[in-house]
Amino acid sequence: MAAADGGGPGGASVGTKEDGGGVGHRTVYLFDRREKESELGERSLQVGERSDYAGFRASVCQTLGISPEEKFVITTTSRKEITCDNFDETVKDGVTLYLLQSVNQLLLTATKERIDFLPHYDTLVKSGMYEYYASEGQNPLPFALAELIDNSLSATSRNIGVRRIQIKLLFDETQGKPAVAVIDNGRGMTSKQLNNWAVYRLSKFTRQGDFESDHSGYVRPVPVPRSLNSDISYFGVGGKQAVFFVGQSARMISKPADSQDVHELVLSKEDFEKKEKNKEAIYSGYIRNRKPSDSVHITNDEERFLHNLIIEEKEKDSFTAVVITGVQPEHIQYLKNYFHLWTRQLAHIYHYYIHGPKGNEIRTSKEVEPFNNIDIEISMFEKGKVPKIVNLREIQDDMQTLYVNTAADSFEFKAHVEGDGVVEGIIRYHPFLYDRETYPDDPCFPSKLKDEDDDDDCFILEKAARGKRPIFECFWNGRLIPYTSVEDFDWCTPPKKRGLAPIECYNRISGALFTNDKFQVSTNKLTFMDLELKLKDKNTLFTRILNGQEQRMKIDREFALWLKDCHEKYDKQIKFTLFKGIITRPDLPSKKQGPWATYAAIEWDGKIYKAGQLVKTIKTLPLFYGSIVRFFLYGDHDGEVYATGGEVQIAVEPQALYDEVRTVPIAKLDRTVAEKAVKKYVEDEMARLPDRLSVTWPEGDELLPNEIRPAGTPIGALRIEILNKKGEAMQKLPGTSHGGSKKLLVELKVILHSSSGNKEIISHISQHGGKWPYWFKKMENIQKLGNYTLKLQVVLNESNADTYAGRPLPSKAIKFSVKEGKPEKFSFVLLDHHFRVGVPFNIPLEFQDEFGHTSQLVTDIQPVLEASGLSLHYEEITKGPNCVIRGVTAKGPVNSCQGKNYNLKVTLPGLKEDSQILKMKLLPGQPRRLKVKPDSEILVIENGTAFPFQVEVLDESDNITAQPKLIVHCKFSGAPNLPVYVVDCSSSGTSILTGSAIQVQNIKKDQMLKARIEIPSCKDVAPVEKTIKLLPSSHVARLQIFSVEGQKAIQIKHQDEVNWIAGDIMRNLIFQMYDEGEREINITSALAEKIKVNWTPEINKEHLLQGLLPDVQVPTSVKDMRYCQVSFQDDHVSLESAFTVRPLPDEPKHLKCEMKAGKTVQIGQELQGEVVIIITDQYGNQIQAFSPSSLSSLSIAGVGLDSSNLKTTFQENTQSISVRGIKFIPGPPGNKDLCFTWHEFSDFIRVQLISGPPAKLLLIDWPELKECIPVINGRDLQNPIIVQLCDQWDNPAPVQHVKISLTKASNLKLTPSNQQHKTDEKGRANLGIFSVFAPRGEHTLQVKAIYNKSIIEGPIIKLMILPDPEKPVRLNVKYDKDASFLAGGLFTDFMISVISEDDSVIKNINPARISMKMWKLSTSGNRPPANAETFSCNKIKDNDKEDGCFYFRDKVIPNKVGTYCIQFGFMMDKTNILNSEQVIVEVLPNQPVKLVPKIKPPTPAVSNVRSVASRTLVRDLHLSITDDYNNHTGIDLVGTIIATIKGSNEEDTDTPLFIGKVRTLEFPFVNGSAEISLVLAESSPGRDSTEYFIVFEPRLPLLSRTLEPYILPFMFYNDVKKQQQMAALTKEKDQLSQSIIMYKSLFEASQQLLNEMKCQVEEARLKEAQLRNELKIHNIDIPTTQQVPHIEALLKRKLSEQEELKKKPRRSCTLPNYTKGSGDVLGKIAHLAQIEDDRAAMVISWHLASDMDCVVTLTTDAARRIYDETQGRQQVLPLDSIYKKTLPDWKRPLPHFRNGKLYFKPIGDPVFARDLLTFPDNVEHCETVFGMLLGDTIILDNLDAANHYRKEVVKITHCPTLLTRDGDRIRSNGKFGGLQNKAPPMDKLRGMVFGAPVPKQCLILGEQIDLLQQYRSAVCKVDSVNKDLNSQLEYLRTPDMKKKKQELDEHEKNLKLIEEKLGMTPIRKCNDSLRHSPKVEMTDCPVPPKRMRREATRQNRNEKARYSGSRL
Repeated sequence: MAAADGGGPGGASVGTKEDGGGVGHRTVYLFDRREKESELGERSLQVGERSDYAGFRASVCQTLGISPEEKFVITTTSRKEITCDNFDETVKDGVTLYLLQSVNQLLLTATKERIDFLPHYDTLVKSGMYEYYASEGQNPLPFALAELIDNSLSATSRNIGVRRIQIKLLFDETQGKPAVAVIDNGRGMTSKQLNNWAVYRLSKFTRQGDFESDHSGYVRPVPVPRSLNSDISYFGVGGKQAVFFVGQSARMISKPADSQDVHELVLSKEDFEKKEKNKEAIYSGYIRNRKPSDSVHITNDEERFLHNLIIEEKEKDSFTAVVITGVQPEHIQYLKNYFHLWTRQLAHIYHYYIHGPKGNEIRTSKEVEPFNNIDIEISMFEKGKVPKIVNLREIQDDMQTLYVNTAADSFEFKAHVEGDGVVEGIIRYHPFLYDRETYPDDPCFPSKLKDEDDDDDCFILEKAARGKRPIFECFWNGRLIPYTSVEDFDWCTPPKKRGLAPIECYNRISGALFTNDKFQVSTNKLTFMDLELKLKDKNTLFTRILNGQEQRMKIDREFALWLKDCHEKYDKQIKFTLFKGIITRPDLPSKKQGPWATYAAIEWDGKIYKAGQLVKTIKTLPLFYGSIVRFFLYGDHDGEVYATGGEVQIAVEPQALYDEVRTVPIAKLDRTVAEKAVKKYVEDEMARLPDRLSVTWPEGDELLPNEIRPAGTPIGALRIEILNKKGEAMQKLPGTSHGGSKKLLVELKVILHSSSGNKEIISHISQHGGKWPYWFKKMENIQKLGNYTLKLQVVLNESNADTYAGRPLPSKAIKFSVKEGKPEKFSFVLLDHHFRVGVPFNIPLEFQDEFGHTSQLVTDIQPVLEASGLSLHYEEITKGPNCVIRGVTAKGPVNSCQGKNYNLKVTLPGLKEDSQILKMKLLPGQPRRLKVKPDSEILVIENGTAFPFQVEVLDESDNITAQPKLIVHCKFSGAPNLPVYVVDCSSSGTSILTGSAIQVQNIKKDQMLKARIEIPSCKDVAPVEKTIKLLPSSHVARLQIFSVEGQKAIQIKHQDEVNWIAGDIMRNLIFQMYDEGEREINITSALAEKIKVNWTPEINKEHLLQGLLPDVQVPTSVKDMRYCQVSFQDDHVSLESAFTVRPLPDEPKHLKCEMKAGKTVQIGQELQGEVVIIITDQYGNQIQAFSPSSLSSLSIAGVGLDSSNLKTTFQENTQSISVRGIKFIPGPPGNKDLCFTWHEFSDFIRVQLISGPPAKLLLIDWPELKECIPVINGRDLQNPIIVQLCDQWDNPAPVQHVKISLTKASNLKLTPSNQQHKTDEKGRANLGIFSVFAPRGEHTLQVKAIYNKSIIEGPIIKLMILPDPEKPVRLNVKYDKDASFLAGGLFTDFMISVISEDDSVIKNINPARISMKMWKLSTSGNRPPANAETFSCNKIKDNDKEDGCFYFRDKVIPNKVGTYCIQFGFMMDKTNILNSEQVIVEVLPNQPVKLVPKIKPPTPAVSNVRSVASRTLVRDLHLSITDDYNNHTGIDLVGTIIATIKGSNEEDTDTPLFIGKVRTLEFPFVNGSAEISLVLAESSPGRDSTEYFIVFEPRLPLLSRTLEPYILPFMFYNDVKKQQQMAALTKEKDQLSQSIIMYKSLFEASQQLLNEMKCQVEEARLKEAQLRNELKIHNIDIPTTQQVPHIEALLKRKLSEQEELKKKPRRSCTLPNYTKGSGDVLGKIAHLAQIEDDRAAMVISWHLASDMDCVVTLTTDAARRIYDETQGRQQVLPLDSIYKKTLPDWKRPLPHFRNGKLYFKPIGDPVFARDLLTFPDNVEHCETVFGMLLGDTIILDNLDAANHYRKEVVKITHCPTLLTRDGDRIRSNGKFGGLQNKAPPMDKLRGMVFGAPVPKQCLILGEQIDLLQQYRSAVCKVDSVNKDLNSQLEYLRTPDMKKKKQELDEHEKNLKLIEEKLGMTPIRKCNDSLRHSPKVEMTDCPVPPKRMRREATRQNRNEKARYSGSRL
């Protein structure tokens, strides 16, 4: 292939022969490339052995005809200039040299360099190594590709940026024959290095001497984790083996860094064979050296794809491309059909290179260099299909990823073998979760075992999780060695005895071993040679790695403890509870009989199964329904234990039918079945058992339910039948489980129910008889009264049991009662035998029948009553159940109230026993008369005494009687207020009637009264009246008080008023007392005791005996009056006498002033109201001392008093002076004292001076108003607008409810909107913080107030509105506007940036918010339709220099030409989208590809007869040129279309001819089409019934490429009739072919959509499971049912908790922050950091007090801008001016650590002050700022600890500044003490303090809320995609789809028959369009990459919509 390139050995040669010179000469080949017109070929030149550079240069000039003075350079192909110094070592025999104008000149035309690549001798020495064909049952193709990736990894190992490796599978036939290209951006190879690559077995260690190595100066890499050193291109073998295993030719293209040339070498099997055939040197060839992107040497259409690859060289600084052609067909099929499989294998091989030493963990942030920069991308291009592209980093199901992400914990270790061999190892634990092992299966080689169990009773051992797979996979220098694995080590194998962890845990581990290159591997890196032998050597030392540190310990013990810990922490197995004991099971094989632990319950997957619970089995034959007996677990266990499985013993239900127990594995319990369903099944089975009894009465005497029968009545004979639920009679039990049938008997029992219990009085058992099924005789002996039950019970024949299998057998119970017979005798019912005279009473009787049972009287009887000494009679006798002789009365004498005993005989004629004696007691009767003593009519008593009466109550027989409530009353009359006497005679009938004394007021003489005695409750008893004579009393009756003045006593009457001087004492008060006869009574000690006064508690008794009363104190105030009372009280009377003392004013003593109105006066106003002045005595009582002349003596004085308007007036009516017009000179508000003086009297009053009326408005806490306040548009003002009303003297005016408003321009908008506010009680109004919206520039606001209908204008606020750097206003779109857009190609890169108001690019935007929409323009308008295609932006590349830009790369241009619209959108929030301007693009046709007809013609069927119609092949066939996507193109092309007839066999010469007997015809091709009509020649040759082809081949001179011809098959016949018949068949065949195409397209589109939906379901489930696991890590368990409501409730609770935490008060910085006008402003230092500890925050804030207000900026320009805006008042700190080399290292240890060791033990908990800071944003910048400000400042607890620390530190190093949590500071120079080194309290810092961070719990809640929201979305997504999938599956199962499938099968069968009839070639099934129809591959790996799946899904949905509606 190389010989075909221009300038080969046959080129022009001037000089010696081409084959070299003679002995001692060197042949050099020269290429003159100084100018473009230079000759293309080479010149050979012989150089003598002793030649030098000067002679050589002269020879060159002579050979090439160049003037010696001309300037040029001679270089090697590696651009190494030939000089005198290096001439001998560089110019060797056969070397190729350049003549250039300069060393760096671009190579204007390509050159060729001769090379030799004889294999190295190692080919023989090491030829026994494995080759790829030792594949161990796997396809070795992925491992061959891995060899090429190894080379690329080594080549890119020194890359600073991305290490990009691309594997391109070029299977698009339109671009040439299939090829595989491996391209990397590594360091490339020089031509010499490329020559070395071609030498077989030239490893990197033997490339020395003459070999220039691409590993020149090889140095072994330094050790790195997992040996990921990329040092894996090793032996000089793998690359050559790989390329010739994949294909038959390899093209190496490489460009080294900093080189102008590209070197290209071709090795091919064909070339080797050609050289061998021609006996040429096989291992020699040429390297082509050319400039980048030069592809003129590619002329073979089979390699057209190389043009595109070579064009891409422009953008690359260095690269190497391996292009393999002649790919084996089986390899092509494998690469196509198993794309997912082999890419997954590659991801497995290079897992740790791609994802780093820890593997593909699920982590929140990516690791930094060097591992996330390896980018291995595989793409496959096929004709008519969207390219498949996958990045190995995106593959998530390679085995190592599955191992990493299913593991719960890991155990890391290291093995040291003899020599330098080091092996790092990791063991991962995959826990058992509920009912499955999580040890991952290989998705491509699943090891799932069939879950079949033929013998349900057999013992099943759990399948091991790992199975027979070895534990360790082996990696060499970080890449997998696929054919070597290590089974285990001694310390990780299952122990022979019981270990710390269960034996199954050893099968849940996977592992990986990572070796360095000290272990030998095969040359193709498939197998380790000596790894396992070295590892299992006895001298190998194993150590454990903990927290990255290597620890020597007993590895076996450590591993066992780790495994036990994993088992206890992570395994979620079946929990066996309620341990019952250990048993053996003799029903099992001898080896498995014991020990077995038994349990009564298990807990499995959140459910509890207990003994007795109904269950159902699955996967058993038959299925068992039953109740749990117990659980078995193999092994010697004790108590609760976890296990992966066990067995359950089930009692098969219903036990009545089956009576058996089965044992099955626990895994075969049906966990989905409800216990109700099992219960219903058992009940249905139980319907076959006896259910009820049927009872009949053949001989009468039927016993009815609840019947009442007389004693002795017989019960008739009984006939019984036993029925089941189906109503069938039965005699024995059904079923076969009890061996033989059991007979059924019927048992009869009669049971008497009584209070003492149930008594069985009759019992019989009946067997099945002949005449009746079951029979019982008549019963006549039932006599006892009571309730009975006749019970019929079915029992078993053998055992008489009334239950079977725990279920009662049928029974029937008839309840009845037995009652009494007719009466035969009587008796008295228990009654009270006490009766009263004349009071009727009843005698109840009881009758009995012959059996002694109580009976009833039903006939008429006249009773006879007799008793001695009494007269008796009755009213009637009643019948029925309660027989009573009513109304019996008895009269006669009794001895006393206790009564007398009598015998009463009762006779009832007609009974067998007709008489009975009743013993009774007769008591006195009802009261009838009242008897009173004394008997005289007139009784004499003294007033005030009581009188007694003797009373008796008698009945009608004059017996003293008594009864309840027998109360006797006596009422007196003749005077008011007389008492009433009452006495109770209820108990004895007699008593003394008396009561209180009779008292008549003011009686002076004798008085007559009347007394009436009666019983109110007995109206029938007549009252008794008596007359009483009343005499006057001798007790005290009147009291009088006197005041003695000298010898005169003045009486003070009751309620008199006495005037007395205020404050004085009333003395000499006396009293006297008189009786009812007006006789004065001498005062005795007894009487004195009963006298009381109310003005003093203590009374002198001696004075009272003398008639003297205590002195009275007079009140001091004339308004207070004293009420004085004297009282006397004894048993007979209560007397009182009272008077009132009124005080009178004393002498003048004081001057008193009083303000009648308020005590406040406004500045400039007079005091409202007046001041009243009066004169008072010593007690404050007013004295009338003023007169009109008194005004001149009054003086008023006070500070600031304005006396100009004072007015004084005498008020005659109030005897006071009034003062008005009090006013003060304007001054500060406050209290003012006024002094009033009159004669010698004076008084003070205090007046509050308040501000004047509102006259001004002032702003509170507002910056200087003269300057503009900068505000970012849309942001809040820094401070709230607070205004204060003031008077004209600037004093605050506390006037409330004054309306305040803002005035502004219309273009200035404020939010909240400008509302009116009112002032509060202080005269203030807080208008709040406003958000400002206005155009850029200066704006003003003014505050105004309305007071008393006048406007008070406030200050004007100037605002400088700045644009918002964070508010997006438009999208900027950059792209190549000159680019053309060809259908099916790729769009040019679109670069999108979001522009803010200040025209800057907004950065830090989530790329997910940027989208691109594309749609085809229509007449309906430019708005994007609903089905517009949406794209997301690509990932940012390393070489993307513009920050804040988003790139849309490689977006596929639509396949169809037309005008399209592209619009980019930025989602600002959930509802608002910012759209860019629409980009209108015109999609043009792509490159011409094929020739097609405008209308597909039918398959012609012609013959060679005379008729032209029969010979016409095509008529008016229009052929045009289209691209790959059937877009018409080539309008500007001009040429010809050549039509040729060919047979199916090329050797066939007997083909038909066109008219004119020619085989070929030409037709003009103009304006993009050609019109063709073809007719066969008459009598044309050709075989009958043969298929021929018309080949229409375009020849277009203007087109460099060859187009695909159009081939039209036709049938040729010699017979006209046959031709006509076949023409009809041909037409039918065409119709069938078209129908089949449409059907297949529909089915393939539906299947592809189904596969995509399955992928979506799987992805959704994986996402849901992943989030569920993350929630479990946060201890959040989500139930399996009602998930969304549970999540919503949980979210609500978590949000509430988070909100409560946020609302809790915490320390905050109140210093106003600086408004961030741009992204270059970070803010004030006080706001950049937060500190959690209050004490530390206080001292650090004080330490940095001078810097807290400083604004930090990123740039000096931003700092200068702030400086200018604030006129230099704001201190600023630009970060770009900080010298960072002097900043402290944040990881540096404290000074008391020296070389990692503790130098001394400090006290006081020292810590760097900077370590206490947390930064909410801009961490890196903040570390710079605070590293500079704080340096190494250390904080300790107190001053003593700080001094101790400094004293120790200065012994070894410099001590930095020390702060204490108590607020002290020791400077770095040691100075401490004084106010400047002591922090003030927190409240003294005035808010300049670092705020406290949000509580950690709040952050945790935020993470949980985010996870819950994601999980809610994932659950909804799972539901949604499942619904879509089910809908699609239902659609595929619809009758319509089934019908279409049947129609397709029928069409294909019919088509096959027609083709057989036509005799068409089998391989040409259907036609061209069918052959080129898009084919959807159905492989074993249905999960394409997301991007490809989405593209395919979009197309398939379109196809489905297009075809599903068409009628086929």
